[in-house]
Amino acid sequence: MSDRLTVLHTSDFQCGKPYLPEAAEALLALAEDIDPDVLIVSGDLTQRAKKREFVIARSIIDGFGARPVVVTPGNHDVPLYRIWERLFDPFGNWRSFAGERALDTVTMVDGAIIVSLNSAAPLRAIVNGRIDDCQVDFARQAFETGERDVLRLLVVHHNFVPAPSKDAGRPLPRAAYLARVFADMGVDLILGGHVHETFMTVSEEIPECPPQDPPLPILACGTTTSLRGRGSEDGWNSLSVLRFGEDDVEVTPYRRAIGSVAFEPMPSRSWRLRGRV
Repeated sequence: MSDRLTVLHTSDFQCGKPYLPEAAEALLALAEDIDPDVLIVSGDLTQRAKKREFVIARSIIDGFGARPVVVTPGNHDVPLYRIWERLFDPFGNWRSFAGERALDTVTMVDGAIIVSLNSAAPLRAIVNGRIDDCQVDFARQAFETGERDVLRLLVVHHNFVPAPSKDAGRPLPRAAYLARVFADMGVDLILGGHVHETFMTVSEEIPECPPQDPPLPILACGTTTSLRGRGSEDGWNSLSVLRFGEDDVEVTPYRRAIGSVAFEPMPSRSWRLRGRV
């Protein structure tokens, strides 16, 4: 397959007590080897949204050099136990880390539009998240700015599909509705994290979501740099490399056993792209 765009998808750094510096070193080494066009970090960059944890996260991001990086908050990127901060300035430390306007963002790279939507909902949910109608409108307006053949990628921290691990939590409310709306926008693929386990599926696996042809891939990344892997990735770190061709995408998950030096590739899967058929 002739690569049109290469994406390195990471998630759930959990900078703080569960963080593994050696996993971050392995991540940066792999990024140098693959040389992706863009890197995506789909939330939970910190464990408890503390300033010193965001400093560690910033050191990882800076290690990617000049490559564009897309980040989105996760539920761990807002305070849990600092109640007053959670009530009155839940994204204060996030904004200091990522920028004043870095909640819902649009990133343009050659041949692609990447929209990240903040699904963390500190006033409504401790663990689960929300996507509001105003964010749906934000995504629609962003994707409408692109040419017909541009890739459209969506980044949301929380999971749309029930995850394999029982302790991964419930999917996003309105997941079936949201998947249909984003598919109608021409979204090619949804990237997320939260479940701490690599999970590659399609929108048809969302309860009450009708079949689509071709189906909309929804890809969850495990925890890239922490001890908090779940299910089949208990004791592992993970990430994925996405290589987009003209009409398909090949996804190669990578795993690193805790204590190992490097991330190693796992079997790949491919999907047709919705906008090119």
